[in-house]
Amino acid sequence: MNRASVKKVVVIGGGTGNFVVLRGLKKYPLDLTAIVSMADDGGSTGILRDELGVLPPGDVRQCLVALSNSSRLMRSLMNYRFENGGLGGHSFGNLLLSALEKVTGSFEKAVEEAGKILYIKGKVIPVTTHQVRLKMVLNNRKILEGEKEVYLSQEIDKGYKTIYLEPFPKVNPRVIEEIQNADLIVIGPGGLHTSLIPNLLVEGVCEAISESAAKKVYVVNLMNRKGQTTGYKTSHYLNELVRYLGKDLFDHILINAQKPAKELIDVYAEEGELVENDLDDERIVKADLLGRLAEEPRRDLLKRNLIRHDSKKLAEELVKIVDHL
Repeated sequence: MNRASVKKVVVIGGGTGNFVVLRGLKKYPLDLTAIVSMADDGGSTGILRDELGVLPPGDVRQCLVALSNSSRLMRSLMNYRFENGGLGGHSFGNLLLSALEKVTGSFEKAVEEAGKILYIKGKVIPVTTHQVRLKMVLNNRKILEGEKEVYLSQEIDKGYKTIYLEPFPKVNPRVIEEIQNADLIVIGPGGLHTSLIPNLLVEGVCEAISESAAKKVYVVNLMNRKGQTTGYKTSHYLNELVRYLGKDLFDHILINAQKPAKELIDVYAEEGELVENDLDDERIVKADLLGRLAEEPRRDLLKRNLIRHDSKKLAEELVKIVDHL
């Protein structure tokens, strides 16, 4: 384990979950690394993958913005999404990363250069540098092709036989190195089947996590996703991850203890319900982790933004764990 004065924290996931964790941890004197899923194929990212043959930039873009110490304008620019015309639906940051990949000939180099432009604190590393597609075979034999189909499916909670990446990808060697040298590994929050498991499906990742001397934390989602994790409690999420990790490796399980306003839960009801904790386990850390928006709903906000983790509160709990290492 890295015993240097600055502790090394590795965050594994994708999309919004990684963003929330990294944005909070960035404010502390830590050596941060984000390991990012490469299975994204929806929206702007999916179009760029198909039309340009580039690796998916969307989740990486979110991590870069989260770790950025550049101006607010620059961060807004990276997230700016064109509304119409030929570029309608594309975010500027996705286009920049794809252009950089074409210019440098390497997605990793593109991420590195974008990191310099954004003055990021830490590193953002794709879990693999190979093109992959996420696939899932349901119990009814239906095959979901791609992360987007998995994300939109309403049948996963009826059971699935297998989930895999095609073709089976080689791990980015830097990922193994970062995991081996970590003091703390954070998995979650994030889409169970679309952000977390895709990282664990890459050859060598689970072994590296298992062999790492780092403490491991799982940050449990706030909400279930209807049709996918309907009725899931903490134990269900944990069991799903253990299924891929091979054994229960977690030292801490971080759970939100704060109840959102009833009207927010009602608004959210058609998309899913709150995750309840059913574990009586000394590894459980309960804390108030809800974001401010949860207390001050505004009508113009998207439903998916109503109940979310607070970056600052989440980081405070994770840093308490780091301080005890």
